[in-house]
This record gives sequence, structure tokens and C-alpha cells, in this order.
Amino acid sequence: MQISSNKSSAEDKVVLQLTGRFDFSARHIFKEAYTPLLQPSPEKIIEINMAGVDYLDSSSLGMLMLLSEKASEVGKSISLTQPNTTVAQILDIANIGKVPNIKIIK
Repeated sequence: MQISSNKSSAEDKVVLQLTGRFDFSARHIFKEAYTPLLQPSPEKIIEINMAGVDYLDSSSLGMLMLLSEKASEVGKSISLTQPNTTVAQILDIANIGKVPNIKIIK
């Protein structure tokens, strides 16, 4: 998986762009990408753009839950944006959208 980070035109969020397979092998790169975003900053939303994600497994769902918990502790929220149909179905089946600190934007 590849991850790029950039600030959005909206000053209150930062965007992580994910590309490829989001699975257990991506755990280190994902943590390295989000850890700096948990520091105090004006950005209160961490947007994870999933348009380029072609595979999602249960370990990635766990990583998203962990990120949500850590973000909540520092007053930030998570938005999962632009998942393809398959990824959106997996997120729906796992009830990720019902987690209070995570919003799914299709």
C-alpha cells in the first residue's frame, strides 16, 4: 500500500490518500502516516481517502478502529471517503459507520 498526506483546502482537515491493498502488511506504513496527525494542530478531521484502495481485510478494520480511538483522545475525528463499491460493502458489513468518531462519505 502507498500513502500520501496533504492538507485539504479546508483548514480543519488533513487527507491521507491510500492506494493499493489495505491489509496486515500495511500496518507499519499506516501507523507511520497517521501518528504525526495525532499531534496538536488546527486540523480536527483526519480524512482517509479510500478511492485507490482495492482490498480491505479484517486487520485494516482493526487499524481504523485503533486510529479512531487515538484520534478521539486528542479531539479529532475520522472521515473515510470515496470507497469503491466492494470496500464500502465491507465497511457497511463491519458497521464501521456506526463508530461514533468515524464518518463514511461515499
